[in-house]
Amino acid sequence: MNIGYARVSTHDQNLELQLDALKAAGCERLFQDTASGASATRAGLDDVLDHVRSGDTLVVWRLDRLGRSLKHLIETVAALEERGAGFKSLTEAIDTTTTGGKLVFHFFSALAEFERNLIRDRTQAGLAAARARGRQGGRPRKLDEAKTALLYKLYDEREQSVRAICGLLEISKPTLYDYLDRRTKARTAAAGIPLE
Repeated sequence: MNIGYARVSTHDQNLELQLDALKAAGCERLFQDTASGASATRAGLDDVLDHVRSGDTLVVWRLDRLGRSLKHLIETVAALEERGAGFKSLTEAIDTTTTGGKLVFHFFSALAEFERNLIRDRTQAGLAAARARGRQGGRPRKLDEAKTALLYKLYDEREQSVRAICGLLEISKPTLYDYLDRRTKARTAAAGIPLE
């Protein structure tokens, strides 16, 4: 069975063009949404994905009606494929129930993976270049050197509770333990003891 899904972003837009095209393509059931493509929750899309069974084909008027992004689109079509269902986009003439359509979609998947790898490689190269120039990434330290020394002093004296120290320095328990862990690692490295 062909099952259609249509989406517009706002109530001002009209679904009729998409619904007419889906009916002309032989869709027996139609689901629809009025929601931004970037929206993570779309009731109509959730319903159609719950309804699709093995042997069914999910039909959309255009690719951007289904996926929030290329990654989301590929994940959705892969989930359909796992269930034994097909996918068809009318405007782009992609039909994963055919050999050629599967090839085109796998090509899209490969391009998306290639793009993710390029972004990851560029990010790693940028971080390495920044480290080489002495810049450290991440959030700035919560405590300056004086407050860090006070934290260690109060903790080592064992006269204050952990809660009291955190309240005094305005930090959370995980932050306190992170500083203590860092000190232990620094002492271990200074002593020449290999870290496990």
